[in-house]
Amino acid sequence: MKLKNKNLFIFALALGIICVTTIGIVNATTLPIPNINISVDNANSPKEYVDNIKLLMLLTVLTLLPSIIIMSTSFVRIIIVLSLFKSAIGVQQAIPKEVIIGLALFLTFFTMAPTFTKVNTEALTPYLNNKITQSVAIEKGSKPMRDFMLRQTRSKDLKLFLEVGKLEDKVTNVVDANGKEILTNGKPKPTYDKVPLYAVVPAFIISELRRAFEMGFLLFIPFIIIDIVTGSILMAMGMMMLPPVMISLPFKLLLFIMVDGWNLLVKSLIMSFS
Repeated sequence: MKLKNKNLFIFALALGIICVTTIGIVNATTLPIPNINISVDNANSPKEYVDNIKLLMLLTVLTLLPSIIIMSTSFVRIIIVLSLFKSAIGVQQAIPKEVIIGLALFLTFFTMAPTFTKVNTEALTPYLNNKITQSVAIEKGSKPMRDFMLRQTRSKDLKLFLEVGKLEDKVTNVVDANGKEILTNGKPKPTYDKVPLYAVVPAFIISELRRAFEMGFLLFIPFIIIDIVTGSILMAMGMMMLPPVMISLPFKLLLFIMVDGWNLLVKSLIMSFS
């Protein structure tokens, strides 16, 4: 009993010392916090008033920026394929969703690096250096993103939104230096540089969803075969009460390890954007 009281006394004493020390450090290292004030009432000129309005609009757009970036990059295909892989191999709880999302984000950064570099070089850096205006920066920055999305978009999906939105007049034909149309398979080669992004983005998304489901279906095939074989063997042996998943999961993992599955899966995802 005395030993217990002694331990409690030592614990309380140590806790008190830590609290006093922490309070002293906080008081000694108090840093001044700058005042942040975004208001249109303090504008001294029409230019400052407009700049403040632009800043408020920019902060509003930033709240939607993560969704815009996610839906216009390779993240959609990657995260869906990885999620379908978790379902196919049957390790829903073994691989945390944070790991899947993190892997998908870093693969997105890797596959989108050339596009992001082009946006930074042609639009962001010149705009920050006051070499181009905001409208020019938006136009130049959207072009690499548009080119990336159009490369991954099926013509059938893009045609759907062009027809529904009555935007066929935005599609023009590519011409050479002499003004002559360039032909592809005997037909004029179209260019979609004038097609608005609100038609390109949804077409890109449904194309990505289709391609992700195709890759997910191919991932399911070998694992389904293992499940079928395992279930058939257990039924033939009369083991009706034994869950087939418990027996097939080790064989799925073994197959995935033997073929170096992570390397093949990530390589297939990266090469699908080439």
